[in-house]
This record gives sequence, C-alpha cells and structure tokens, in this order.
Amino acid sequence: MEASEKTFYDKLIENYHTELSHSGVSGERLASRLYKLSEIGYTESGGVNRPGYSFKEKQAKELVIGWMKNAGLTISIDGAGNVFGKLEGKGEKPSIVSGSHVDSVPNGGHFDGPLGVLAALEVVEAWREQGYTPEKPYEVVIFSDEEGSRFKAGLTGSRAYMGKIDIEELKGLRDENGKPFEQVITEYGSSVAHYLDARNNPREIDTFVEVHIEQGKVLEREDRPVGIVSGIAGPAWLEVTFVGEAGHAGNTPMKGRRDPLVASALFIKAVKEFPQQVSDTAVATVGKLNVYPNGVNVIAQEVQMIVDIRDIHQETRDRLVDLIFAEAEKIAAAADMEVKLVCNTKITPLPIQQNLQDKLAKALAKFEIEPTYIPSGAGHDAMILGGGGISAAMLFVRSKDGISHNPKEWTSLNDCVAVVHVLKAFIEDVMVD
Repeated sequence: MEASEKTFYDKLIENYHTELSHSGVSGERLASRLYKLSEIGYTESGGVNRPGYSFKEKQAKELVIGWMKNAGLTISIDGAGNVFGKLEGKGEKPSIVSGSHVDSVPNGGHFDGPLGVLAALEVVEAWREQGYTPEKPYEVVIFSDEEGSRFKAGLTGSRAYMGKIDIEELKGLRDENGKPFEQVITEYGSSVAHYLDARNNPREIDTFVEVHIEQGKVLEREDRPVGIVSGIAGPAWLEVTFVGEAGHAGNTPMKGRRDPLVASALFIKAVKEFPQQVSDTAVATVGKLNVYPNGVNVIAQEVQMIVDIRDIHQETRDRLVDLIFAEAEKIAAAADMEVKLVCNTKITPLPIQQNLQDKLAKALAKFEIEPTYIPSGAGHDAMILGGGGISAAMLFVRSKDGISHNPKEWTSLNDCVAVVHVLKAFIEDVMVD
C-alpha cells in the first residue's frame, strides 16, 4: 500500500512545472497535502473511502484543521461538523469564503472535494508569505457529507448551515447498515439538536467561491486548465410507473397484450429527444428501472422507473418535466394502461451571477487563460449557499478523461496550481468591492 501511495505523490510532482510556484503559491506544498489526505481511507485499488460523518471523514478534517491553525486561521466547528477557518481582514465586514468537502463516495478519487479545500487554504498560505492582509475577512470551509453516499441524501452539511433540512427528513435517514442518522451524528460527537442549530451560526458571508474538478471533458477538449461554471443544474426526480396486465409469456396472444415494459421502452426512447427541445444545457436520464414480477416467462404487471431531469435554468427544467409527464400519459393512453406520476425531488437550479462570471473571466485573463463557460450537471455546496441568497461562484479544473468518483480520477498538479492562482486573483478582486 505504501508504495502505491508514494506513486500517487510521485505522479503529482513528476511533470510539475516549478515556475508555477510563485506569488506565495507552492505546488509542492499542495501536492504534499493532497498526498497526506489520500492516505486517510486509502483503498487497495488506489482510491479513497471516507463516508460522511465517519471516523475517516473526521480524521481528514482534523488533518486540515492542523494546517489551518499553522496558517494562522481561527477555527470554529458547528453542530453539523462544518469547519470554518477564519483569517481576519482589515475591517469587520462579511467574509469571502471558499472551500468544499473531504468526504468521498465509496472507492472515490483524491481530487473531488479535497482540491477545493486545499486550494482555498493555499490562498491563505500565499498571502502569509507575501505579507498580505485581505480587505475583508476570509474563511476556508470544509462542509460535511457533501457526497451523500452514506444516507442517499447529499449536501447535508451545507443544507444544515443554510437551514434547508428539517427534523422530519433526518428521522428518515438510514445508512447502508440501517443505522439511523441520530445514532451516527451522536457517535460523531454531535447531536440532532446541535446539527439543526448549525442554521443559527451568526457568520456573515459576502461571496462563496468553490473550486472543483470538472467531472466532464470540456476543458480537456478545449485544452484549458481552468473554466468558469455558468450555472449549477437543479435535479428533478420523477417516478413514472406503467401498470399493465400480467400474463403467461407463451399463452397470451400478442394482440391485446397490455405490456408495461413495451410502454416503458417507448417512453425511455422519447425521453432522450426532449432536452434539446427546451435548452442547450438540459439533460434527462432514466437511470433506474424495476420490473414486477420480473419473471423470465411472465408479461410484466408493472414497471417503475426514475427519470433524472436537470438544467441550470428553472423555467426550462420545469418545462422539460411537463413534457416528459405529458409523454408518459400519451403512451399509457395509447397502450390502454394506467400510469402513475410522482415528482419526488425538485431542487432549484443556480445560474451564476453574470458579474461573478465576469470577475472570474478577469482572473483567468490575468494568466492568459481563455474563458470557457461550463454548466455543472452535478450539485455542489455552492448551489445550496447560492440558493440561500449568498453570492456564489465556481471554478472547474480540467479532469483527465472526465473521470470522477473513481480511483482513476486525475487532475495534474500544473492544473491544480493554475486554479489556485486564478482563485487568489478572483478573491483579491471581490475583496475590494
């Protein structure tokens, strides 16, 4: 294991352009910290396993807290386990905040989350070496349980901070072992009451900016290290159930069959065609399908599926929902069967404010990087804060082959350091507003 871990560090620095370490930013320090975090929850296949509210997630936070303290930050931790490291500015003003998370999906990669936290911290290290005091307070944040893989309900740390989760939802959360959230948060060192009290944190935030790997191939295709997130898609999850008539696969004539699986096939094919009718950024996917009774020689009685619909604009996302619902009803009517339609989840998308995109573009131009604007199909903590009235922005970093949530997840150290420089320039710019 040790040799594999060392290989991760060696791979980070082997093609690093050392001239990128300037203005107080150190690529070597960033590589060392990424490596040390990778050791916590390291898996045999080269990935990492740090579920939300686990000992491993807490251990990773404690490691970063040590670095925060050494950088001169004052630490506070709320009841949801969110960690804030604060650097005082020249005046008592709302803070500029940057960060991400350190939890992971099972056997995930080493950049999704940690890079955003360490990039935010590297800005502080650079200022310290330059003797720079920011105009406003600056805070580095680690949000808890962003991935949500443990409870199938993500962004729980940032949602607690913004007051977007309630006691009824928490009561329904169970991990893969059936352990209730209340027990997990108690073992973590908090409680449900303290968790919910995170919303009463008196912190004032002016702007939140998050760095994240792209989880796509746009930047790789454009050959650019860093890009601007134009908006974060809000998902709508639709439960669609076609109810037909079960029968024997051999004895039931083809004419007159009411087969919900055939109706589902027509529906799935139709879903693929709708997003382009409403928006260039809309997507729709049928990712889960259950057939009942699911017998080899039985015409199905019922087929249930989940349609995941996303867009960065609420109006077009909701129009897509309506189109897909209408198509399901049309197919069911033509097949003489019932269809049940339920919208289980509907999260508001977050278009990034144009003035923040412009400032990000200005920061990119400082390093002669042409701006590439990319919608984020995945949810992030920035979406939760932005949806709560805080100005929020995001930077994407080039990700090899677009791979994420996988041990093969990779972003070069050159690109990691490039985004730190861009982040630093952006934060210094918004500090003077």
